[in-house]
Amino acid sequence: MQTSLGFVADGYENVLALFESFLAGDPRYSAQLAAYHHGIPVVRLTGGPDMGAETLTGAYSCSKGVAAMVIALLVQDGVLDLDKAVAHYWPEFGAQGKDRLLVREALSHQAGLMGVEGGFGLEEFTTPAAAARLAAAAPAWEPGRQFGYHALTIGILMEELCRRVTGETLQDMYHRRIRKPQEVEFFLGLPEDLEPRYRDVLYEEDPGQAWIDPLSLEGLNSNAPVSTIMELPNIPGVRAAGMSAAGGVGSAEGLARLYAAATTGVDGRQPFLASRTVEAMTREQVWGLDRSSGLDNAFAVVFMKPHPSRNFGSHRAFGHEGANAALGFADPSYGLGFGYIPRRQEEGRTPGRAHRLAAEVRRSAAGLS
Repeated sequence: MQTSLGFVADGYENVLALFESFLAGDPRYSAQLAAYHHGIPVVRLTGGPDMGAETLTGAYSCSKGVAAMVIALLVQDGVLDLDKAVAHYWPEFGAQGKDRLLVREALSHQAGLMGVEGGFGLEEFTTPAAAARLAAAAPAWEPGRQFGYHALTIGILMEELCRRVTGETLQDMYHRRIRKPQEVEFFLGLPEDLEPRYRDVLYEEDPGQAWIDPLSLEGLNSNAPVSTIMELPNIPGVRAAGMSAAGGVGSAEGLARLYAAATTGVDGRQPFLASRTVEAMTREQVWGLDRSSGLDNAFAVVFMKPHPSRNFGSHRAFGHEGANAALGFADPSYGLGFGYIPRRQEEGRTPGRAHRLAAEVRRSAAGLS
C-alpha cells in the first residue's frame, strides 16, 4: 500500500488519514497537499508513484489566483482603481462599446470577451499583440450585465493592465514583489534551471469528445483552434512565459505559502496585503449562472468564491481551482493558506478530493483556533 511522505502538526491527523485513504483507494493517485495556519506550516504531504516532494507541475487556473496577487498590489499601491473604467488605463479597450466597463467588472468575468475569432496563437498570449486583438473585439453581451468565465483572456486583461500602470510585466512584478521576497515555489515563468524538477500533468484524452464550435461561447472560451487547455503547462514555451491564465507551475507548498503570506504572513513577517486590500479584492462580485459553462459560479475580483458546488471554505475564503482539480486558497476566517496539486487530472467539482481535504484542514484549524 502506498503511504505519504511529509508531516502533519498535532491535531491534523484526520487530514493525514484522508490523504492516506486516497492513496490506498487508487494506485495511480499522486498528489501534494500543504496548509499553513496563522503563518505556520501544519500540513505538508506528498504521495503516489508520480509525485515527489520536489516535484513542480502544472496547476492551470490556479495561476489566475497567483496573478491576482499582483493586481491586489497594484490596488494597494494606489495605481489601479477597481472603480475606474478599463479604458481609463487602456484607451484602445474602449472600442466596440466597452468604454464604460469598470476594472472590477472586467476582472470578475463580466466583459463578454472570452476569446477572439480564430483564437490566439500560443506565442501571442503574453504579448501586446494579444492585448490589441482583445481591445478591438466586440463583446458577446453588454459589458457589465452578465458574467461568463474568461478561461484564458482574463490573463491578458490582468497582464495588460499591469503593463499600462507600471510599465512592467505582471510576471516580472510577481517575481520581484512576491515570489522572491516571500520564497514561494510557484512560478509565472519557470526558470530554466528548475526545468529538471518539472513533471508533466497526466490526463486522459477523450477521442469521443463532442466537437466544440470554435465560434460558440464555449469554443471562444477554450481557445479551441489552438490546443487543448490540458496540454498548456506541458508545453515548455508556455511555462517559460508564465501566462497568468493557465501557465503557472509550482508545488502545493508554494500555493499554500503564497496565500498564507498574503493574508497572515509567514516566517514572522507581516502579510504583504493589508486587510482592506484583501476585503476589496475578495468581496463577491457575481454569483449565479455562468454564461460560458452553464454552471453556477461565484467570483470576486479574479478570485473564485465558495458556493454550494465549490465548497472550499467560509464566506471569506478566496482562491482558484485549476483544470486538473488543483486548488489554492486563503480562508481568513480560519487563518489558513491551502494548496493541493494532483499529478493526474481529477474531476474538479465537489465532492472532489481537494474540497474534502480542505474541509478536514478547516475542521482541524477550528479546533486549534
